[in-house]
Amino acid sequence: MIILMNKGLVALASGTFVLGMSEFVMMGILPDVSQALSVSIPEAGRLISMYAVGVCVGAFSLLFLRKLPPKRILLILSCVMLLGAVLAMSSVNYWMLLVARFIEGLPHGAYFGAASIVSVKLAEEGRKASAVAIMCAGMALANIVGNPLASLLSGSFSWRVPFVVLSCICLLELLMIWRWVPQVEALPDTGMKGQFRFLRNLDPWLILLTTMFINSGIFAWYSYISPLLQNAAGFSAKVVPYLMVIAGTGMLVGTLSGGRLADRFRPGRTTLAVSLVTIVLLAAVYFTAQIPSASLLLMFLLCAALFAVSAPEQLMILEHAGGGEMLGGCCIQVAFNLGNAIGAFLGGLPIDAGLSYNHTGLVGVPLAALGSVAIFLFIRKYEKA
Repeated sequence: MIILMNKGLVALASGTFVLGMSEFVMMGILPDVSQALSVSIPEAGRLISMYAVGVCVGAFSLLFLRKLPPKRILLILSCVMLLGAVLAMSSVNYWMLLVARFIEGLPHGAYFGAASIVSVKLAEEGRKASAVAIMCAGMALANIVGNPLASLLSGSFSWRVPFVVLSCICLLELLMIWRWVPQVEALPDTGMKGQFRFLRNLDPWLILLTTMFINSGIFAWYSYISPLLQNAAGFSAKVVPYLMVIAGTGMLVGTLSGGRLADRFRPGRTTLAVSLVTIVLLAAVYFTAQIPSASLLLMFLLCAALFAVSAPEQLMILEHAGGGEMLGGCCIQVAFNLGNAIGAFLGGLPIDAGLSYNHTGLVGVPLAALGSVAIFLFIRKYEKA
């Protein structure tokens, strides 16, 4: 409980709340945006992909900010979050919103990289993964509160209203980081080349591949969760925003549980166990998604699995990215978003072919299996103790 009372970690979690809302809000308001801007659903879907592109590009901004104290980095990134939300709110056409989504994605990976470092420094001995989990929990909370609220506001008023709310939350988050996050010394500067030196080794690549494949497996299913709930499980469109609270609750439970399990059983072993469970759950989607109660249970469990590996993966990369810890933390988010993009693309193939939404689970099975292989190899070589 003491770790939950740390104001610094709460402030860091407010930043991931903003990022979680920024990243996932478009999934809930996509039909409203499509109609308002007179573009097709696939075109509107590119607004989700553009955020991921921003994440990948923005991750490397830490190479130029690396000499600054972490708190100052977090404040700069928070200002970029605010800029993206304001631009999205005021977008007059599809192309302006596309640019806004790119800007919104820019601080994502860099924020996680810097915030992970600060979280570990604020943690008690033996509670590092739990501290990182608290920081990551903001993203799960965004899916419990922020994104369902955004869907309701968009449907009741306008797709712009969620971005107005997001802009206000950004201001509050900026204030919390300024007031509550303590000054932490900058990491030793290893130079531009030194930031990449850890990538010469196999261990970080196995961690990144694990992240990418597990997330791509789950996102092959999650990217189409709304139409699956409606077309397979038979829920009406009006109740889907309320059902997404179940997904967000699963994410929060998974985040906190993953951190505690990683502190107790080691991050790699925790990730492997979750990945194996994920394979079974994705296979179950194909056979049971048309059963309403089963569909909701699978949504809770798969979202829990999705976020249960967040803290372990962040901690593993910090421990295996000597000299480039912040960049390593960014790379995890790049891998996560690449997995998002890959999963969404591959999950859409059976749908384009006229197959049912149940098949998205089958697409995810081999992807999650590849993630399991990668983390198994990591454990055998680097986590024997």
